[in-house]
Amino acid sequence: MNDIWNDSDASPIRILVIDDEPRIREACSMVLEDCGYEVTLAPDGLKGLNLVQESYFDIVLLDLMMPELSGLDVLANIRECYPDTVVIVITGYATVEHSVDAMKRGAFDFIPKPFSPEQLRVTVSKAIEFNRALRDISETRSRLRTLVNRLSEGVLCINRQHRVVLANPTFLRMAASTTLAPWGLDYREVIGFEPLKELVHEATGGFEGDGDAIEETVRELALCPGEEAEEAVVLVRVIPFRNRPGRLVGAIVVLNDITALKHMDRMKSDFVSMVSHELRSPMNSVLMQLQVILEGLAGDLTPKQREILERAYEKIGNLAQMTTELLDLATIESGLIVSERSLLDMAAIIRDQVEFHRPRAESESICLIAEIPESLPPIRANRRNMEEVLSNLLTNAIKYSPNGGVVTVSAEAAGDYFALRVRDTGLGMNEEETKKIFQRFYRVRNQDTRSIQGTGLGLAIVQKIVESHQGKIAVESIPQKGSTFTVWLPLEKG
Repeated sequence: MNDIWNDSDASPIRILVIDDEPRIREACSMVLEDCGYEVTLAPDGLKGLNLVQESYFDIVLLDLMMPELSGLDVLANIRECYPDTVVIVITGYATVEHSVDAMKRGAFDFIPKPFSPEQLRVTVSKAIEFNRALRDISETRSRLRTLVNRLSEGVLCINRQHRVVLANPTFLRMAASTTLAPWGLDYREVIGFEPLKELVHEATGGFEGDGDAIEETVRELALCPGEEAEEAVVLVRVIPFRNRPGRLVGAIVVLNDITALKHMDRMKSDFVSMVSHELRSPMNSVLMQLQVILEGLAGDLTPKQREILERAYEKIGNLAQMTTELLDLATIESGLIVSERSLLDMAAIIRDQVEFHRPRAESESICLIAEIPESLPPIRANRRNMEEVLSNLLTNAIKYSPNGGVVTVSAEAAGDYFALRVRDTGLGMNEEETKKIFQRFYRVRNQDTRSIQGTGLGLAIVQKIVESHQGKIAVESIPQKGSTFTVWLPLEKG
């Protein structure tokens, strides 16, 4: 199949024959013109070089043995100045030494004198295919270079020796590079932004080995363009690049400016925070008034009135809880909890939370078990946030477990991490639901869960808290068998 970009067939193939024997020149001209090629003739090497300098030729048929300027000298000049031109050597001696020497110097093929028209046609045909392949490669590189240079994302390609293979202008600008010609340089000489340089070094540290340990790295970095300018944020992807056998040959670094997205996200969080704050006070006031009425302090209620007011109290209570959780989420996303961390005894916090939730679990005939070692290594975290993580996980486990179910809380030190697990024997989820469970406002909705109240924000808050502490959370679940939520938090080093 022809390359859809290739328009080389639109113009005839141009061939130059350089030979000091008139009969060879005429014979070549007659055979090649019959094939539809455009043929030009030169009686010696000097005139041949002049023609090559004046006009482009796809193929040059070159006699090795010529007076004044030898074919090898002409070949060297053509290869140096016009590397895309394919050279076929004509040798009257047919010696292996001359042929090998010419091939080493860049000749595509050779034809021994005397040669038949069919030999000439076949050799030239092979050269044309080779010429087209070279042209396709050159044009593809040119198109790719133009495409990459026009990208709004920064792109850097490096090989296993840390040398720059490709870098577009956007990358050089975003990486604070001081060079405009980075090709062949060590990327550490090209990247001027130190945090980015360190990230690339960290992500490509396995270059010195077999490369199997190299995985894609994704991280956000804040750029500081100046005191008066707003801080820019870039999403950095370091992607290992492998050849067809799977061997690591380098890495691609992609920079995506997400400053505008971050700004919009911050505006959205500020708006949600403002609305939630403005709604919470009046809703709490309404709840207090309803509670006064339900307790009979404003007079007796009929059964129907009580039923209606209790429903209203429940719905407004859910709204009040949602506004509180939205405010918590906005606080976490703003980063305000970072400065409120201290060394925590997680074993004591877990036991306190288990005892706090035990009455509710027992009221629903659920067995709540704590499998906690006597002592656990301390972690540096925000106490209120850790209590919130445990409270949300325990509340969900109890809420989604049927009567007679079991909820187990366990913890251990696993390498450099503290691992917390909350396992239940409840309703469980399918694979599609587990992928969405940490999304805001997402709730599993089916026949078994429609009567369970909730806002769909609890697990989103848990995930944000865990990630803000450089940890991670995962869930394993089987429908009608139960779920296990596992939280990993880094241990205090030293």
